[in-house]
Amino acid sequence: MAALRLRISILVFCACLVIQCNCYGHSVLQKKHAALFIFGDSLYDPGNNNYINTTTDFQANWFPYGETFFKYPTGRFCDGRLIPDFLAQYAKLPIIPAYLQPGLNSYTNGVNFASGGAGALVESHQGLVIDLKTQISQFRMVEMQLRLKLGDAEAYTVLSKAVYIISIGGNDYLSPLASNFSNEEYVGLVIGNLTIWIKEIYKKGGRKFGFSTLPPLNEMPSLRVHKPGDTSPSAEEVIPLVKLHNKALGKLLLKLKRELQGFKYSTIDLHTYLKQFINRPSKYGFSEGTTACCGSGPYGAIYSCGGKRGVTKYQLCDNVTEYVFFDSFHPTEKVYRKLSKLWWRHNLKKLFEV
Repeated sequence: MAALRLRISILVFCACLVIQCNCYGHSVLQKKHAALFIFGDSLYDPGNNNYINTTTDFQANWFPYGETFFKYPTGRFCDGRLIPDFLAQYAKLPIIPAYLQPGLNSYTNGVNFASGGAGALVESHQGLVIDLKTQISQFRMVEMQLRLKLGDAEAYTVLSKAVYIISIGGNDYLSPLASNFSNEEYVGLVIGNLTIWIKEIYKKGGRKFGFSTLPPLNEMPSLRVHKPGDTSPSAEEVIPLVKLHNKALGKLLLKLKRELQGFKYSTIDLHTYLKQFINRPSKYGFSEGTTACCGSGPYGAIYSCGGKRGVTKYQLCDNVTEYVFFDSFHPTEKVYRKLSKLWWRHNLKKLFEV
């Protein structure tokens, strides 16, 4: 009787481990959770730029960044969590770590390649950020490591059941490079590189993707005030670029759904939602939609939050939950939480059902 009880206990124990971790030293895929792989720019960067040789314009690893949730600066361009952090929580995953985080050697839950300042084009902040092409190279390295660790079949299962999300394009359209092309040509280059990313992930087994439209870049605090000597596109100049990009993104995804077998995607209309928060803050639980919580000058448009980017003096609001923007470019954790809930409930949740 005791021996039977022991055998049953072992069976139950191993059954639990098949779901959660390992059984007798053999690595087993977490059956109940799809992995989450994250690419893009500062809207998704969890701190990769902490570990590269760059300038403080492309980092956020000092106070008051991180003050709300983590209670210390993680490198996120926010007072707290970002959209990928909330999505991981909803998907019952741990917070997905930065690819460059020292000591990271497990990728079965996914990994985050995003880099603040990155664009779809290599030329956007070249040499100072991890551009999308390099992020693709990093993903290939992860794919190889998964194959070595799990074997080809199990690695393919992880990659094919995973969800891949990206935030990219904003830095391309805020770059002086945009003035060298017609709007249509330039958007074509950005969308072209995004297409390459999708097809590369698809080739490695990825089938489930999450995209966001570009936010209303012209309504960020930074673009509300023209700065002398600034060669970047003005608020008025980015409006048609953003409109063209969002339209082209929609067309691209419909085209790929027809062409790529098994291709599934979910999109959040970041542009519409954020515009609503900015223009009608009180309706959505905010009191300030146009001025940054942290920065200096009118609207907090000077990108000085934390005093590490050349301008040492800055103002910090008393209650960050009243603000749509945390710094001159980036929303608050409260905004990201609202957007994440909307996206998850809309249809992103379905992509995580394995």
